Amino acid sequence: MLIKEECLKLIASQRTDEIVITTMGMSVPWAKISTHPLDYASVGSAMGHAADFALGIALAKPEKKVVVLNGDGSMLMCLGTLATITGLQKPPANYLLFVCDNGTYEVTGNQPVPRNADFSWTTIAKGTGFEQVYEFDDIETLETALPKIWNQEGPIFVSLKIAKAHEPPPDRWGGFPYPYLQESLATSTHKLRKTLEDQ
Repeated sequence: MLIKEECLKLIASQRTDEIVITTMGMSVPWAKISTHPLDYASVGSAMGHAADFALGIALAKPEKKVVVLNGDGSMLMCLGTLATITGLQKPPANYLLFVCDNGTYEVTGNQPVPRNADFSWTTIAKGTGFEQVYEFDDIETLETALPKIWNQEGPIFVSLKIAKAHEPPPDRWGGFPYPYLQESLATSTHKLRKTLEDQ
């Protein structure tokens, strides 16, 4: 089983100027690692829509890799996004989606995510048409494979089997001392847009 923070550090070690979209249980741990101007926390509204928000950016900025750090609960809230991605006439080659799977809605109290024992993110991803699909539950294997995955043409789906944790709900109302959680969702969105326009 993987530890979320260790996975995020490995992902951060690959990062240069990619856009990174986080949500829910990923937002605060990522903020402890990175303060890059292309970090964006999909927190404060529209829970479950980080993956489709990132899809819009990937389509608008095809020259920039877009990395999504999603949770399993959040991904289940918007499964249609996976079919939308692969159903496009030209799916985004710059799209890399990580689903951190701990089987719970972590930030609301670790309630179990509803699913049966045969549930498989890789089966879902392949079934919706993703061709590049990976799953990891061992940190050494992930560390070895990640550089190759990072440089592949997408869209790419990566399931990370992580241990349960106890991340508190992220917010934008002064509860966390991290830059991208110290401003409104609208301000963050305008700031990201301006940064991308200036590049």
